Amino acid sequence: MGRRLTVEADGGSRGNPGVAGYGALVRDPETGAVLAERAEPLGIASNNVAEYRGLIAGLEAARRIDPGAVVDVAMDSKLVVEQMSGRWKIKHEDMRRLALQARDLVREITAAGGSVAYRWVPRERNKAADALSNVAMDGRTVDRMLSGEPAVDDLPAAAAATVPGAAPPEPAGRRAPASGDVAAVAGTGTSTRVVLVRHGVTDFTTTGRLDGRGGADPSLNAVGRAQARAAGAAVASFVEDGRATVITSSLARARETGAAVAAALGVEPTVDADWDEQGFGDWDGASMQALVEGSRDELLRLRDDPTYARPGGESHADLTRRVLSAYDRVVAAGGTTVVVCHRKPIMVVLAHLLDIPHERMWRLATAPGSLSAVEVWEGGQVAVAFTNRL
Repeated sequence: MGRRLTVEADGGSRGNPGVAGYGALVRDPETGAVLAERAEPLGIASNNVAEYRGLIAGLEAARRIDPGAVVDVAMDSKLVVEQMSGRWKIKHEDMRRLALQARDLVREITAAGGSVAYRWVPRERNKAADALSNVAMDGRTVDRMLSGEPAVDDLPAAAAATVPGAAPPEPAGRRAPASGDVAAVAGTGTSTRVVLVRHGVTDFTTTGRLDGRGGADPSLNAVGRAQARAAGAAVASFVEDGRATVITSSLARARETGAAVAAALGVEPTVDADWDEQGFGDWDGASMQALVEGSRDELLRLRDDPTYARPGGESHADLTRRVLSAYDRVVAAGGTTVVVCHRKPIMVVLAHLLDIPHERMWRLATAPGSLSAVEVWEGGQVAVAFTNRL
């Protein structure tokens, strides 16, 4: 018998159908500690679709913690609980498709020796998952595996992101370390610090559309501008004013986020196009949902084959070469550099430094507006101080 885990999941839609998102977390039922948090915007969808997506995300997170876990799913959606328990029929096609995905996950868990059971809870007892779903509806993506330390309160740290324009408070036990903290484990002498910041969201982000180098190049939306200000405040909290260089990619959303970060530090940003997002060629602007439904094999190949590129686009290998060249230039310059760029360039750097194989790098979470930090020491020693900090 595997580890006992509780999945708390929810989803919501502002309009039904409207701007939708899901939230899910995994909790240790004995200590109450939160072990994982997930949230993702869904574009335009119904409440029920969002609730099912929250269930799927929660089951996926539980499986990552223990493939053979004994999982207790708690949701305030009577519909999902009754349908997944087999007591109510599923009539809507979207619901049937999502229920099949959830049942596939359940079969994998049970095949590994675990089990999954469902129970309904009142909404007031599902506040943490509800808060995460609101984070998602505000345009943020969250994918965190946590230490398992007991939670300070009932709400996940990501809930702070629901306050537009505010810099989120530091979660308990997750302070951004100063250089001296890292020096104790990484090395001695002068270090080079690189802070990687993902841009805020655009309308493409919130509607789930691919947006790479050479595409439509949209600007930040209102939520993205708030995320940019929050990122600037977060960087300024541990980087001295005027003591850092700010570099951005050439794409509008990174330049706009970088301008907010540079303003918080009292410096002028510069642009380096080698930090641009991967070029997706003929798929730029395409809906991810449409690609999953109509071009699944090609989409998986783009993810799994580092040499594959769409017509007019770049392969992952192409992206890696230019991003690591840009990273080497930053390290050679020394001092502290804040690089404002995109999801895949940040993943490339972290996977390179942590020696993560291509097939596993997708486990690295880089939410919009998040910060990751690296220290490079004399002699080549490297420490990743933190990742995906919101």
